[in-house]
Amino acid sequence: MTVRPIRYLGDPVLRKPARKISRVDDSIRRLIEDMTESMYAAHGVGIAAPQVGVPLRLVVIGMPDEEPFALINPEVIRRSGERRVDEGCLSVPGYRGTVTRSVQVTVKALDANGKEVRVKAEDNLLAQALEHETDHVNGTLYVDHLDARTDLVKLEPAQPAPEGDD
Repeated sequence: MTVRPIRYLGDPVLRKPARKISRVDDSIRRLIEDMTESMYAAHGVGIAAPQVGVPLRLVVIGMPDEEPFALINPEVIRRSGERRVDEGCLSVPGYRGTVTRSVQVTVKALDANGKEVRVKAEDNLLAQALEHETDHVNGTLYVDHLDARTDLVKLEPAQPAPEGDD
């Protein structure tokens, strides 16, 4: 497995709709493994193939305390409700923004074995990640969902803990 470098806002691969995967084979499964490693190395809960420079419709999602899973050719087939959520992105480091996401989301895709799956989520981080990562394979970033540029907030860099007197 290889940790691949994350592509950042401004890289053209992030803005183009990714190509559909026609066959799930060992090269796709290796890419899933690399993406999983890359996601964890960057402390993310999701990653899309374009974020590692591969223009394919593939995402990996890894919720805290759950096994990561891949979605090949993901497509949001149902969504309902609206909620405002704080969101960030591995491809836009150092920033967060408030965007509107759906309350309920259903995504249809293939799993790592090429079997059709449907993933449903409601009012949680998984629902948010399903929309966020599916946006990536469509060439959309969360910053495109901001109501105004002022909704994008620069994060303060982490400060080192003060040294104690022993």
